[in-house]
Amino acid sequence: MADCSALQFVSPYAFEAMQKVDVVRLAALSDPELRLLLPCLVRMALCAPADQSQGWAQDKKLILRLLSGVEAVNSIVALLSVDFHALEQDANKEQQLRHKLGGGSGESILVSQLQHGLTLEFEHSDSPRRLRLVLSELLAIMNKVAESNCEFFFKSSELFESPVYLEEAADVLCILQAELPSLLPIVDVAEALLHVKNGSWFLCLLVANVPDSFNEVCRGLIKNGERQDEESFGGRRRTEALRHLCKMNPSQALRVRGMVVEECHLPGLGVALTLDHTRNESSEDSVSDLVCFVSGLLLGTNAKVRTWFGTFIRNGQQRKKETVGSVLWQMRRQLLLELMGILPTVRSTHVTEEAEADLEANVSVYSGLKEEHVVKACALLRLYCALMGIAGLKPTDEEAEQLLQLMTSRPPATPAGVRFVSLSFCMLLAFSTLVSTPEQEQLMVMWLSWMIKEEAYFESTSGVSASFGEMLLLVAMYFHSNQLSAIIDLVCSTLGMKIVIKPSSLSRMKTIFTQEIFTEQVVTAHAVRVAVTGNLSANITGFLPIHCIYQLLRSRSFTKHKVSIKDWIYRQLCETTTPLHPQLLPLIDVYINSVLTPASKSNPEATNQPVTEQEILNVFEGLTGGENSRLNQRYGITAQLLVLYYILSYEEAILASSKTLAAMQRKPKSYSPALMDQIPIKYLIRQAQGLQQELGGLHSALLRLLATNYPHLCIVDDWICEEHITGTDALLRRMLLTNAAKKHSPKQLQEAFSGLQGNHTQVLQILEHLTLLSAGELIPYAEALTSNMNRLLYPGIPLRILQTTNRLWMALNTVMPRRLWVMTVNALQPSDKMVRRQKYTQKDLMIDPLIVLRCDQRVHRCPPLMDITLHMLNGYLLASKAYLSAHLKETADQDNRPSQNNLGPEATEVTREELKNALLAAQDSAAVQILLEICLPMEGEKPLSNGSGRLLKSILFAAGSSPRKKRPMEEEVAAAAPEGDGEKDEDSLLCNLREVQCLICCLLHQMFIADPNIAKLVHFQGYPCELLPLTVAGIPSMHICLDFIPELIAQPELEKQIFAIQLLSYLCIQYALPKSLSVARLAINVMGTLLTVLTEAKRYAFFVPTLPCLVSFCQAFPPLYDDIMSLLIQIGQVCASDVATETRDFDPIITRLQQLKEKPYEQTRLPKEPAYKTGAGDTSSLDPNVQLCQCIENTFIEIISMSVSGV
Repeated sequence: MADCSALQFVSPYAFEAMQKVDVVRLAALSDPELRLLLPCLVRMALCAPADQSQGWAQDKKLILRLLSGVEAVNSIVALLSVDFHALEQDANKEQQLRHKLGGGSGESILVSQLQHGLTLEFEHSDSPRRLRLVLSELLAIMNKVAESNCEFFFKSSELFESPVYLEEAADVLCILQAELPSLLPIVDVAEALLHVKNGSWFLCLLVANVPDSFNEVCRGLIKNGERQDEESFGGRRRTEALRHLCKMNPSQALRVRGMVVEECHLPGLGVALTLDHTRNESSEDSVSDLVCFVSGLLLGTNAKVRTWFGTFIRNGQQRKKETVGSVLWQMRRQLLLELMGILPTVRSTHVTEEAEADLEANVSVYSGLKEEHVVKACALLRLYCALMGIAGLKPTDEEAEQLLQLMTSRPPATPAGVRFVSLSFCMLLAFSTLVSTPEQEQLMVMWLSWMIKEEAYFESTSGVSASFGEMLLLVAMYFHSNQLSAIIDLVCSTLGMKIVIKPSSLSRMKTIFTQEIFTEQVVTAHAVRVAVTGNLSANITGFLPIHCIYQLLRSRSFTKHKVSIKDWIYRQLCETTTPLHPQLLPLIDVYINSVLTPASKSNPEATNQPVTEQEILNVFEGLTGGENSRLNQRYGITAQLLVLYYILSYEEAILASSKTLAAMQRKPKSYSPALMDQIPIKYLIRQAQGLQQELGGLHSALLRLLATNYPHLCIVDDWICEEHITGTDALLRRMLLTNAAKKHSPKQLQEAFSGLQGNHTQVLQILEHLTLLSAGELIPYAEALTSNMNRLLYPGIPLRILQTTNRLWMALNTVMPRRLWVMTVNALQPSDKMVRRQKYTQKDLMIDPLIVLRCDQRVHRCPPLMDITLHMLNGYLLASKAYLSAHLKETADQDNRPSQNNLGPEATEVTREELKNALLAAQDSAAVQILLEICLPMEGEKPLSNGSGRLLKSILFAAGSSPRKKRPMEEEVAAAAPEGDGEKDEDSLLCNLREVQCLICCLLHQMFIADPNIAKLVHFQGYPCELLPLTVAGIPSMHICLDFIPELIAQPELEKQIFAIQLLSYLCIQYALPKSLSVARLAINVMGTLLTVLTEAKRYAFFVPTLPCLVSFCQAFPPLYDDIMSLLIQIGQVCASDVATETRDFDPIITRLQQLKEKPYEQTRLPKEPAYKTGAGDTSSLDPNVQLCQCIENTFIEIISMSVSGV
């Protein structure tokens, strides 16, 4: 507002004095300054104060003394003597009248018709009329503002324009607002003053006389302001008024700037206030407030603010005639001055050949950037990047020249210097238009050459691992592989902002990099010589050598130029720590791919070398577990986990690409099983589990590889067991750990086991103390514990020793399962082989898991050791599956060989896959059959069941079955069993046999659920019917047998049909489901059909064991009663007809059966002995038909008894 330039504004000193009511400062003001504050001072002196203190009374006297000599005070006193209540009523009436008439009427209640102009009327009027004149004019402007719909207008008013009466009008205005605040809200008055000449001067006086309203007025003006103030005349006036207010109260300028950003209005005001503040607080070394403010707007997280300020920059450039006084021009000029202020010695872009030949000699041309200016230079570079990339600023020639000079400066070797060079390099890539002339291009090439030359010096001196050399190398690799989008991402990541870079703009830089500075061979050779990053972790940010090596591996540059990278990879993996750097896992994956896959088909040998086995063993050297194991290790847990990930991924990649490698007639070297046996995989996985947050995705990746290649290390029971071993209980036990537990050595444990027969206490005491140790600390005791397990099989060993041994074994199983299993299997071999015992290896047990069950027979009646045996069996069955699958893939080259049967490769592969599946099925079913045989009771042990099996046993004995003979070793087991296990526990379920049966049933349940085909195969093979009550009741997944029982009944073998019906009878009792009912009905129909086709001998062999099953059918499903009774009568009739043709008439028996069916409740009146037994039964009792009739009648009686008793 140039119209206010000649007027005197309230000084910051005066405003602060008014704000604090500092009478001493007010007394020091000059008369012109004091004149501006008279309305407020007079009101303070005349109005009754709220503060009645003695101090204010003294200050009030000083104010009166100060005002006594000022003539203008009298006119202000006269203004305060007016009846403001009547004035407010007249003003409200005028407002209503204007509203009713639409505001267009010239009538006024406040002011009658004027004889002269406003100025003359104001001059000739007394105080009341002056108040009315100003109030009428102000209300008119305020009404027009309210009706303008935010469209700015300029109101010409003599009252506010006459320089003679400005002070008197200001007095009236201040008094009116102070006395009529409800009629004249100060924010509305401030808004109205923007529309008149000298409005900012009036506004400053108004606020100075009401200093508490400063923030309210500023926020109101900003909130009502334009989003882009430079675009309109009203916006510029509003900005100028607010700048005057902030000059009056500079302490609140930054707060007002915050309001601007908060409301996203008046961006020019925010910049102008920053410029004012920067000029007042200027400092050469530190980053200026202007740079910080604009950078915060463009690089902050608020997208709304970023867009708002970017629009301000773009609109400012679009104005054709940008005046020198515009805020945007002032901002650019200030930034350029700051940039030039930190530049080194002024230099020209016209570089002489002599200077190029000897860079060090020409110091004036290539002077370095001062260390104290580096941070400010970095901030300026990022700001210009944001202005050009985000806000669309187009630099002038002068700005481009100065920016290029700054970017090609040589900073000192400090961390800030490294950052400056990285920013400068990325800015050259992002804004290649800054380099427009050949001289400037030559300067840029020389600067890049300097970067390459000084990179090692900078890294060694600055102590920063992430140097600009790696970035330069990485960009060169991206240019060679034409990955321009990767370069753009790299630039945006380094600059810390997302800017739009066209790939076409990088074409010239690509030519310079690939042809002049970095050829591909130079890049590869240089990358290998780059030192690895020491203690590499995620805490080291920036671009590191690992990024460059990763990119070169992806582009196969090392194999293309026959450069070995194996040693570099190995050294970097060993130099790692937590938290894990995110680039390590991708580096390992791409390295494995480069080892297995040739760079081109024409050169199949062009691959990298894998890490040697000795190098891998060196990483794990000294890893034994326990508290002190880490002290003896050269490499940390991070390096060991990464090498483990490399080995597992390498082996998986070989198997996955076996067909491709076989087609290319390549067979990469695979790591030996002996190497894998020496690596404590499970122990390392446990360590990784506790470091999941620091290892990123490494733990989950290792679990995935284990589940695929080592499923026996991922058994669910093991994970659940680990929760108990490593959970809160384990922590509490460690708190109870005494020094005595640590003093027990493996040798002492071995000696205690040697005297076990005579002293149980010593062994138990040592074992109990060992339970307080962690799983890793138990590793040294594993050999002594497992080698003496066979001693625990002798009679009289306390159960607590067995259970404690089981606990210790399970704890060791969490850290060293594979070695522990081999040691345990070898220790539990049968006693008759102790002299010539065979030492099994890990491979032997994976090929034939059934070796586990060829243990000492006494283990079968020792539940704690049987639990261990079953655990190992489950693990080796899973390991065998993985081993055979891997073997199938490893020998995939055999699929490509011509076969003798003229089968194609696909047919051969299918045949081998089928053979593998058949072998696994036979293996699993054999294990199940052996386990079921173990469940059979030996001589002297408790029978399986006293309930459902009783009828079956009686019929079998009635049919002439003989008791089972003792199996081999039963006498030895019976002798070794604890006393009373047979007779004393005859009527108790708490026996070793029952516990072993429960353990076996749990394992079979898991196997059946994992693969239902195993259950089908085992039941098609069959097993002793004495075990059916146990399997159906003890294996929850036996209900799946209902799916294949119809198929089993349809088998032609009579034994399978009998077994199917017996199995179904127990399933119907256990699972009385609709599906069971339908299958039972099918079985009854099949029995009826077989009755008509079987011969006499087969009929007897079939129906004697299956007739008792009908009782279970009736018990489970009463609706089958009629069908079963009809079937029994039909069977009886057939038998009777056969007997009648020979020696005896059995019609009385058939009659009895009919009576039993029709009148079951009268069965109690039947004779106790059947009628056929009263005759000559001695000659006919051996007849199969007679015996079958006896079974039929017994079945009748069982069914009737069950129905009568309500069972």
